[in-house]
Order: sequence, then structure tokens, then C-alpha cells
Amino acid sequence: MLELLSPAGNMEKLKTAFQYGADACYLAGKKFGLRAFSGNFDNEELVEAVMYAHALGKKVYITINIVAHNSDFDGLEDYLKFLSEIGADGIIVSDIGIIALARRVVPDLDIHVSTQANVTNKYSAKYLCDMGVKRLVLARELSIDEIKEIREYIPDDVEIETFVHGAMCISYSGRCLLSNYLNGRDSNRGACIQACRFEYSICEKTRKGEQYDIQEDDRGTYILNSKDLCMIEYITELINAGVTSFKIEGRMKSPYYVATVTNAYRRAIDDCVAGRKFKKVYLEELEKTSHRRYTTGFYFGAKDKEYIENSMPIQTHEFMAVVKVDAVDGWAVIEQRNRFKVGDKLEVLSPNETFNKVIVVEEMLDDSGNNVSDASMVQQVLKLKTDLKLKAGDILRRKIDK
Repeated sequence: MLELLSPAGNMEKLKTAFQYGADACYLAGKKFGLRAFSGNFDNEELVEAVMYAHALGKKVYITINIVAHNSDFDGLEDYLKFLSEIGADGIIVSDIGIIALARRVVPDLDIHVSTQANVTNKYSAKYLCDMGVKRLVLARELSIDEIKEIREYIPDDVEIETFVHGAMCISYSGRCLLSNYLNGRDSNRGACIQACRFEYSICEKTRKGEQYDIQEDDRGTYILNSKDLCMIEYITELINAGVTSFKIEGRMKSPYYVATVTNAYRRAIDDCVAGRKFKKVYLEELEKTSHRRYTTGFYFGAKDKEYIENSMPIQTHEFMAVVKVDAVDGWAVIEQRNRFKVGDKLEVLSPNETFNKVIVVEEMLDDSGNNVSDASMVQQVLKLKTDLKLKAGDILRRKIDK
């Protein structure tokens, strides 16, 4: 059974991911995860998230993927028991000490080995399988051929998950110390400041104070950036290698990002399974939300010269509004997210048949029934005139003028 796995930094993103076709979401509680600066979920929200997912027949996996120190085990046993009691579908773990603890105190809770565990060979993979893990999230540095070798070597009932889309850490399997060194925030315990995204220059030792940019565009120099991963054209190759869970990176990205990317991969996977030819429109979709230029990473062998990026994120479209109430009698209730006006052309992002349809804004009304020609008030709720059968959760976007 193939699975599309999307990120959920908070409840809004979780609901967005499921609406746009995710089979499962991965997320973190307030502790033990590697994205301390995303919204994350307190214990009550974790209960809500699991119940919401299960009501849809979908799954939730909780990250406990820090590189753990002794003190990190304080309270961990109770937290594991809590996750088991609320029905979490699995935990994502990198530390073998945490794996051992989980196997002892919550033996029925599925363990997924995080990419942070750096599984790069079939012998490590097999050893982890012998420890009782349910799924391996393989290191991002593997080729498709290497993944296939691992798949053939491990038990059939252990699943393989790989990242297919999103930002890539410049360090091996995400093990980076830049944040620790520059700001004292431990990237391997959830506090990464993404120092690799900063602007950098170099200084020749004998010329104190003289700085030189290495690679540059009109917004600066970003010599430690990686391009973003994109494997949407190669779903078939990944399936043939034995991958069953396709993971999208981005718990700190916007709901618009989650919707756009999840929707594109959902459609691409469904087409692949049905034997339909890949549609270039899915690749075009991924240009419409914030990203760096795309790469296939190491899947087809190391391509170091194609891996480094020297620019800021780009996108062709921006998020203008979200539909709050289904369209009825030619009117839909929307919530503004960016400024637009009567006469503007808005494109629909939807998991439904209105996907990529275009609306020319003809008339808008505020909650008092007054005409609005310029939607300039932040998150203003409006009625939008449209003949399209818009559904709650659909997103309206506009092409960015160059």
C-alpha cells in the first residue's frame, strides 16, 4: 500500500494536508522533535490530531527524532505511554536508546527509524529490523539502486520511506553543527536556526577586514544552501525500488505550500498507480509555491555540482484567499490572505474538479452586504461571486507579476 506522507507544523496544516490528499501526516509534540520553532502540538492537540486523522481513515506519526542526551530521557517514558494510549500510529526515532526504551514500555507502538539515524547500508538496516522497527526512513544520500538493495535484504514486513520533496540540509542526513557554533542552539535537538541559509562571504587571511563574495545573485550569497529535492517525475522508479511511503519535507512551511505540494504528489501518485502518463502540469504546480531550484539529489548518483544553490526561494504564484464556505447560488465565502482587487484573475488550487480553473473577480461583498472593490484588509471575510463550485478549503492564488 503506497502512502503520501505530508508535514503538519500545526492543526491548520494537518487539516490542509489531509484535505489535499495526504494519507498520513508527521508532526511533533512540544518536546523531543527537530522542529522546535514550528507551531507543534501540545498534548490536547495531539489527541485532537489523532482523532481527526482516524475519523478520516488516515494516520499520524509523532517525531521523537532528537539526538538524545541523558537529560532528554526525563519524562520520555511517560510521553511514550501517552502517545500509545491516544492511538498514535507510530513514532519517528533516530536514537537507539529511545528505540530500546520504546520497545520496552510501549511494545505495540510502531517505530519508524528517522533519516537522522543515517541508514545508508543494508547491514545497518537489517540490524534495526532485528530491533523490531516497523519502517526505515532512509538517509537522503542514497541512490535508487542502493535503496533497492536494502529493500531486497530486509524483511518484507518492514516498510521503506524516503523523502521525495522539499528543502535539503547541507550536512549528512541533517547532522549539522553550524547552528550550535554560531548561536548555541542545538540543531540536533530541535533548535536549528538554519544557519546554512544565511549570507556568507570569505576573507583572505592576510587581508584582514576584506570580504569577498563567492557566488552571488542580486540578493546576496548563499554558499551553503542546497537546492530543493523534487522527485515527482520519478514515482515509478521509487516504487520499483521498494519505496512505499513518499515523504514531503516542510513542517515550518505555509499551509499554501502544504496544499500545493500535497495536491501535486497525490495526483502524480494516483496517475502512476493507474498507469497514466505523467502530466507536466504537476511539475508546473511545484513552481507556484516557495522553493529553491529543484534537484533529484543523490537518487541517480551524487551530483555535487548540481546540488548547491546560490539563490533565495522563488515562486510563480502567491496565496490570495482561502474558501471558508462552499459556493452556494453563485457566491462563496472566502478569507483574504493577500491584497487583490476587482478585475484580478485568481486561479483555484483544489483537490476537486475546479483545480487550476480561473476566476475573474467581478464582485465582492463584505459581511454587511457592501460592495468591496479592493480586498486590502488582512483576513477579511468576503463573499465572492463565482460560477465555480468552490469548496471549503480551496485556495485562490494569483500569478506574480514579474
